[in-house]
Amino acid sequence: MKLISWNVNGLRAIVQKNFLEYFKEVDADIFCLQETKLQDGQIDLQLDGYYQYWDHAVKKGYSGTAIFTKTKPLDVMYGLGLHKHDQEGRIITLEFENYFVVTVYTPNSQSELARIDYRMDWDDSFREYVKRLDDKKPVIICGDLNVAHTEIDLKNPKPNRKNAGFTDEERGKFTELLNAGFIDTYRYMHPTQEGVYSWWSYRFSARKNNAGWRIDYFLVSDRLATDIVEANIHTEILGSDHCPVELILK
Repeated sequence: MKLISWNVNGLRAIVQKNFLEYFKEVDADIFCLQETKLQDGQIDLQLDGYYQYWDHAVKKGYSGTAIFTKTKPLDVMYGLGLHKHDQEGRIITLEFENYFVVTVYTPNSQSELARIDYRMDWDDSFREYVKRLDDKKPVIICGDLNVAHTEIDLKNPKPNRKNAGFTDEERGKFTELLNAGFIDTYRYMHPTQEGVYSWWSYRFSARKNNAGWRIDYFLVSDRLATDIVEANIHTEILGSDHCPVELILK
């Protein structure tokens, strides 16, 4: 089974570039998007053979997620079930017979950490949510988690130590998530790999210089470890400030 996750940073814009060509070429069983920046009815994608599920933010042109799947799920859930967290279209959960798939666009702590307290609350709520799912059946989590976990997950760790996405607080919450029973699949398959990132700032020729961050993930329940075939980051795919990440499971 092949799964793809991609923060497209505006779906309408990337559809004018290379999105549909890449979508058809990769032929994923499940394809997840973050930061679609859409309201309901603002795009009509013809994706033959796929069921489509969308979650939109109340605020226009902001956040948003989507999942396209070849197999119809047993159930679809939107959000965390908490009003304070469910206004920004950040989570879709699909339930299948043997597992859940969750796509998530984690809130950014923002410049000067203006939203760090909200982010900490979100991280706790999200962890508890996926733990409850995991009590029922294994979980596959994907998306832009807006944190680089360790120093090898970004080009310049030391100057970014107190910046959004690499604070001790955010990294600590990610560790708590893993300790709750989940595996970072890319790091599991490539434990010492350096210099492979999934996001680059549009400033300072960051992508050209590969001054990036690995903040897009596939996590799976611990008991799916033996089902992991490969975890990849497709740095060659352009069109967004993020690139797609991939998980292949037995």
